Amino acid sequence: MGRHSLPDQYGAGGSDPRPRARRRTVAVTTVLVLTVAGGAAAAVRGGLLSFGSSCQDNPVRLKLAASPDVAPVLTAAAKRARDTGITSDGRCLAVTVEAAESSKVADTLTAGRTPGVQAWVPDSDIWLERITAEAKAKQLDPVGNIASTPIGVAMVPTAAKALGWPQKTYSWLELAGATLQDDSVRLGAADPSRSATGLLALAQLTTAAGQVEGAETQAAAMMKTLSQRTSDSDAQVLDTLPRDSSGTEQGNPKRNQALILTEQAAFTHNSSAEGGAALQMFYPKDGSPRLDYPFVLVDQPRQTTDESRAAIRFMTYLHQPDQRKLLEKHGFRTSDEDAPQAVVAEAGGKSPQPYAEPAADTASDSALQEALGTWTITVQSARLTTVVDASSSMSEPVPGTGQSRMDVTKASLLQALATFTPDDEIGLWMFSTKLDGDRDYRVLVPTERLGDSAGSGTQRDKLSSAFGGLRAIPNGATGLYDTTLAAYKAATSSYVKGKFNALVVLTDGVNQDPGSISRTTLVTELRKLTSPERPVPLIMIAVGPDADKGEAEQIARATGGSGQSVTDPAQIHTVILKAIVAAGAPGGGD
Repeated sequence: MGRHSLPDQYGAGGSDPRPRARRRTVAVTTVLVLTVAGGAAAAVRGGLLSFGSSCQDNPVRLKLAASPDVAPVLTAAAKRARDTGITSDGRCLAVTVEAAESSKVADTLTAGRTPGVQAWVPDSDIWLERITAEAKAKQLDPVGNIASTPIGVAMVPTAAKALGWPQKTYSWLELAGATLQDDSVRLGAADPSRSATGLLALAQLTTAAGQVEGAETQAAAMMKTLSQRTSDSDAQVLDTLPRDSSGTEQGNPKRNQALILTEQAAFTHNSSAEGGAALQMFYPKDGSPRLDYPFVLVDQPRQTTDESRAAIRFMTYLHQPDQRKLLEKHGFRTSDEDAPQAVVAEAGGKSPQPYAEPAADTASDSALQEALGTWTITVQSARLTTVVDASSSMSEPVPGTGQSRMDVTKASLLQALATFTPDDEIGLWMFSTKLDGDRDYRVLVPTERLGDSAGSGTQRDKLSSAFGGLRAIPNGATGLYDTTLAAYKAATSSYVKGKFNALVVLTDGVNQDPGSISRTTLVTELRKLTSPERPVPLIMIAVGPDADKGEAEQIARATGGSGQSVTDPAQIHTVILKAIVAAGAPGGGD
């Protein structure tokens, strides 16, 4: 049955608890252990277990890292499996569960390091997408999902009553807007850059804003306010609730009356809350995204066959009826077709709140990147200088669009410009060869605050006009090296403390100026200019088939930045936001 076949006579049991909303495809070898052979099908029907007094003498030992919210139930299930003699190929399972924040495990795996476990249960598969996008990341093999829980907004009773709970229902935009309008209902959340709960809710909010004319400004204001009230983790956000119903606690500006929270987190809180301290749950009427708890084999090629088969055995054990009941006892859902009434009630849900509606469609990877990029910019105002290749090759057509590379690039840059706030500082250079006397570049718009006045309009208006006026230079070559060094010198010399400073260079080719500095000299000079105390990462984007991504990566890494590549210039907007997120993350420039 192969490397990942089901252990002897074991079946999956139970149905897949994952929501049926569209799922993103993880670019790894998914282990289809539940459908690979007739023998497995027979095991599913039979669900046979092996027992034996001797199995305890030589168990298969596994270490499993799990999101802190699901770690207690997995620990209980692991103990139950050991106590009842559940086996894999005749050997008992000895599973040790370690609680670990999904973001921290993801950081370890993204860096190509091992977390020292054979299996991992993060709270969401969005971490897998982030990890597998990195070439040096460890191999991950998702083999199923063990539970789910919807995300909503939980409030203390006084705040919930003021907003008409449970009779009144709201969309995400309406709920967030209500907390902005009433200072007595302060909204808190976990940091979207470190929390799947926070990021999925943020993506839902930004997607909804994009469908309402003028709502982007409202969404940016919400993000700015929310950024002042974020916690590092889902567990810590609960600590921001008022400690009691006293006026002192309720009026404390550091306390939140409303939290972006999962149903399971509200369930756990309410299970231990005293008297009237229980939270009440709003389920947004435009859909609640869900955490989906994938079960993942980590660096499977380095595992023994016994280890990988035992890990799969434990996952199928979690799908059996008794373990599904155990998951529900801890506040999780185990089916996308059922909202257990006991779970919903304990979490503070009540009809007519739409808690039984199907999960919201899963946000696309680009939507998540855009939401996180916008969040990064909003939380910490940006100072970016954009340097655009205007060589003749930018007039080449983009297949299937009827537009040139420059036309599509301009449209994507204008789209990116719309995500920045008036406090952000943006500038524009263009380059070719001998564009301004002996210089290969020209400063079109100096880097200044978008909200500042500029002539008859604002800096944003001036940039929009300059972006729209970009043209490829006939017979112009690519003066990449001299331009990059000059732009980086300008960016580092004008560094603004307290802002996210960066230089963005877009090119569709390689350096073609025979009189310029060499690549080696460029890298050396960039390293001399780089300062940990005044970081200015270079984000170099190689556009189209003629650009050299490897060169872009080498040059950008000298500054702590990143080299990116796009085959279609329309992807520039998303890639810029993705690169900003990466540069702003811990160790982002490593």
